[in-house]
Amino acid sequence: MLQIDKKYQAYYTKSVPIVRYMLTHLDLQEGDYVLEPCGGDGVFIEPILEKNASQSIDIYELNELAFFGLKKKFGGYINTQFSFADTLTDTNLDFKSSTGGFYDKIIANPPYGAWIDYEERKNLKKLYPGLYVKETYSLFLYRCVQLLKEGGRLVFIIPDTFLNLHMHSSLRAFFLTNTVIKEIALFPSNFFPNVNFGYANLSILVLERCSDEAKCLDNEFLVTTGFAKVEDLNTSDGHTKRYCFTQREVFNNQDHALFIADNQEVTRLLNHSDTRIGDIASCVTGFYSGNDKDFLKVLSKDVRNGKKYDVLDRETLFLGELNGQGTIGLKGEKHFVPIVKGGNTKYLKPNHWFMDWSVDSVGHYKKCKKARFQNSQFYFQNGIGVPMVSSSQITASLIEGRLFDQSIVGVFPHNQKLMWYLLAFFNTPTCNTLIRTINPSANNPANYIKKIPVIIPDDKLIDKINKLTKRIVESVRETGTYNQEQAGELQSIFIEIYGF
Repeated sequence: MLQIDKKYQAYYTKSVPIVRYMLTHLDLQEGDYVLEPCGGDGVFIEPILEKNASQSIDIYELNELAFFGLKKKFGGYINTQFSFADTLTDTNLDFKSSTGGFYDKIIANPPYGAWIDYEERKNLKKLYPGLYVKETYSLFLYRCVQLLKEGGRLVFIIPDTFLNLHMHSSLRAFFLTNTVIKEIALFPSNFFPNVNFGYANLSILVLERCSDEAKCLDNEFLVTTGFAKVEDLNTSDGHTKRYCFTQREVFNNQDHALFIADNQEVTRLLNHSDTRIGDIASCVTGFYSGNDKDFLKVLSKDVRNGKKYDVLDRETLFLGELNGQGTIGLKGEKHFVPIVKGGNTKYLKPNHWFMDWSVDSVGHYKKCKKARFQNSQFYFQNGIGVPMVSSSQITASLIEGRLFDQSIVGVFPHNQKLMWYLLAFFNTPTCNTLIRTINPSANNPANYIKKIPVIIPDDKLIDKINKLTKRIVESVRETGTYNQEQAGELQSIFIEIYGF
């Protein structure tokens, strides 16, 4: 089981198979100098010292309680040194990294998801320019690579988000050109029962420091996935899948991201597509009032998640065109406008939610620090709403001139002829395969939607798709549901277009 120190977001690794796997890949040799940059409760230190009581280990820990626990537990070992300090800012480590590296081996389960106050963020931005400082594990990875000797080995257990998230592109460029990756194992976080820390998957990264960039880029490495249970990390199980990559091909990918897909056509398209959603449409996040409890109303208490909101007085509902009033607000009694919110509904969402859009309220939204009056030029326009968070399948629905909130990415095609085509595409398994390869998490931020490759067929096929999609939308409008056979026909067309 993984134990948690919530203040420091320290997830202490209590899984014997994971510890065994990591120590095996650390490949300790006689005379190695080891760094544990976030000692925690000593889960890696204990087996190392059991094997070799004279092993030289430097242990860093920022949590005072954990630090004194480590000293009490391992203080009797003559070659074990303790530092009550922050690995990311410690000046002694600055010196050791400036000399070209100091340690032969580094092993850790660094903190992730910890809150970093704004002053500390400013300092970290200066120390680690170009890196995403809100996520501590990425800084630990960068820092520790710098602390490795040439040929020194690092084994980390970290979220798998470092492989593909947009904000880690600089980090990927660094370790792809400064290290030789030996292996990456990917597995679900539910290997740790009763722990939910917000990451879908974890990874164990094994790499070695290398100053020869050409050698780094030419290196081939393995990515292993499909572990049925945590014990499979240490066995050759028939369920696992192995993928082989060169660091050069990953480096040449968009944002240096690692795309893992069984179908090679998926990765080919992701790496070599000439046209992406961001080239043919604006992708923007929507509005937030700052206090929905006061400004948002619901059609009925029976609407999902609607019980804590006031019910709309229909005499206050405005359903006309706002024209120039979209960013100014409405005068008079009718000043509540429909707003498209999140929720995995395909093709068309009914009007269930309504936002106060009076002149006074709009003035408040523009001034309120908690509110998000962002991308207002797209409010009340015709576009497609893609929920930021989805379950297993990305979905999309028409905005149809309504307001859309910050849980939605609004997609506004530059060519209106592509509106229906894109609405159909976003609701297909083809699109889902692409977005989940780009970003395996359940989130669909605007920056990732922009990266989805698009194949634009000839006008005849676009017209066919448009007609089918319009029929589906009209069915939803009239009956609340759509014809599965027609949706299946659309899916088949997109499989023909994309090849998967």
